[in-house]
Amino acid sequence: MHGGDEIKNFKLLVIAALAVLVIDQVSKLIVVHYLWEGEVIEVAGFFDLVHFRNPGAAFGIFNEGGVARRVFLVATSGAALAVIFFLLRETKDSLVALGLSLVAGGAAGNLIDRVRFGSVVDFLYFHAGSYYWPAFNIADSAISVGVGLSAIFYYLRHHDRQ
Repeated sequence: MHGGDEIKNFKLLVIAALAVLVIDQVSKLIVVHYLWEGEVIEVAGFFDLVHFRNPGAAFGIFNEGGVARRVFLVATSGAALAVIFFLLRETKDSLVALGLSLVAGGAAGNLIDRVRFGSVVDFLYFHAGSYYWPAFNIADSAISVGVGLSAIFYYLRHHDRQ
């Protein structure tokens, strides 16, 4: 691959990560500004907009622990971002790299929340009857989609080579 193409592609990946970061932070800013913490607004029979704070990690793990938990989660997020950027620089597969960029943007968005608030702002709340999926945000969505894309395309590329 030509050196100029690699730089151009890397810039596009940075733009994708920054787009996720900006959309995530703007959406959270709107939620924090217009909904009081704990407020629930029914949008559809299966979806609510909420303002929840998650002091822990995915699905409420690490909800206990105070300052030690916060330091651990901030450090872990920072280390994860470093690994993601290393993988981005090393991968030659543009679709895997796009997935990693989505993960990076989402991880950065949640890291900013942890540093600013000590918790992550969640506001998307889906449910079916009395069964509720844990509330999440744009960053969480980007991380999930990014991991899925990266895993699928990594598997497909390596499976085709064998």
